[in-house]
Amino acid sequence: MTVDLFVSCIIDQFYPTTAMNTLKLLKAAGVEVEYNPDQTCCGKFAFNSGYVEEARTLAEKFINDLNNNRPIVGISASCVGFIKTRYKEIFHNSSFHLKCKQFVGNIYEITDFLVNKLHKDCFEAVFPHKAAYIDSCSALRELGLKNEARQLLNNVFGLELVELKHPEICCGMGKGLFAVQHETISSSLADQKLKDAIDAGAEYLITNDISCLMHLDSYAKKQGLPIKVIHIVDVLTNGWE
Repeated sequence: MTVDLFVSCIIDQFYPTTAMNTLKLLKAAGVEVEYNPDQTCCGKFAFNSGYVEEARTLAEKFINDLNNNRPIVGISASCVGFIKTRYKEIFHNSSFHLKCKQFVGNIYEITDFLVNKLHKDCFEAVFPHKAAYIDSCSALRELGLKNEARQLLNNVFGLELVELKHPEICCGMGKGLFAVQHETISSSLADQKLKDAIDAGAEYLITNDISCLMHLDSYAKKQGLPIKVIHIVDVLTNGWE
């Protein structure tokens, strides 16, 4: 099987190691990986800011860049969730509708692809820490993913996975614009999420959403909180030679 790797804007600019680890993870799962360096933003931030026409332009380019009629694997749940739920709306009643429908059916979030498509959940990773997993809003509500990440993490050697008291409450990132327009509420939610993890004894908070990761990691560092935030891909490839 050959897949196309979808690297979101934030990962490309700020977390390139996570993208490289995703490549290693997919190859370890037995698939060939293609990456189109011409791919750009999926249009999520423009759409959520009210720039629908600009979002449509980006979305059309994105589809053309990765429209190879094979699985597309994304690293960030919010980007994949946006594509799954909003592209049909963006291209409704347009000449691009059928092409969009086929494309949307081919795109997967990484944990969904590994567990539900490939039926692989153990990669012999080693992560000797106590950690909690955060259910991102997009993964949970747009993609219907909850157990997939936990199934993968339960097979990581040395990892003690603890549950948050409120794992399904938003971390405060929202759709990106929320964190900017409602800074006080956003910061309060981030503080609540991180302290929930700290109270559970977690050294790390794990997520499959890069937007949540950046938001929580920035807040934790700014406040000097004794916890780190990490993408699930970086956990699943930890300890490899």
